[in-house]
Amino acid sequence: MAKLVVLTEGFTGLSYELSAERVTIGRAEDNSFQIAEPSVSSHHCELVVSGDEVKVKDLNSTNGTFINDEQITEAVLKPGQILRLGRIELRLEDGPVVPGLKRQTEKITTRGVRLDELGQARPATGPMQAKGFAKKEDKAARYFRIGAIVVLIVIAVVLVYVFVTIGRS
Repeated sequence: MAKLVVLTEGFTGLSYELSAERVTIGRAEDNSFQIAEPSVSSHHCELVVSGDEVKVKDLNSTNGTFINDEQITEAVLKPGQILRLGRIELRLEDGPVVPGLKRQTEKITTRGVRLDELGQARPATGPMQAKGFAKKEDKAARYFRIGAIVVLIVIAVVLVYVFVTIGRS
């Protein structure tokens, strides 16, 4: 049976057998495959299993979805290829694909942070060393700022008009 095997240090040994038609992967608990790691979005991507094919669809994740270091929005994942979600790397292992995702019972915990480590960045290593993670653009905040500027300009124009009109009388 085909399965996703996590390769990233600290998560090694975690794997998921593909046995459902649709599988969501992300940090949130309501995902089929939960990966509690900060670089993984709450709802990062979705896998659609159809016959012997596994399609990966990015769910507008912050740090992107990559297959063999190429960013994708939607693509087919083939056995042996590396799927990267944020800093987490997974490999699709060969085997017949059967609809449904069965989670193995092992529990993964992440390393805690000491107080003296807060605010310190750890240097990246490996294939992700030169790649940074960009912050997702916040369109709602941009529209709010533009709206606020327009309202302030309108108020300023009205005040100038009122003072000019009062000054003429």
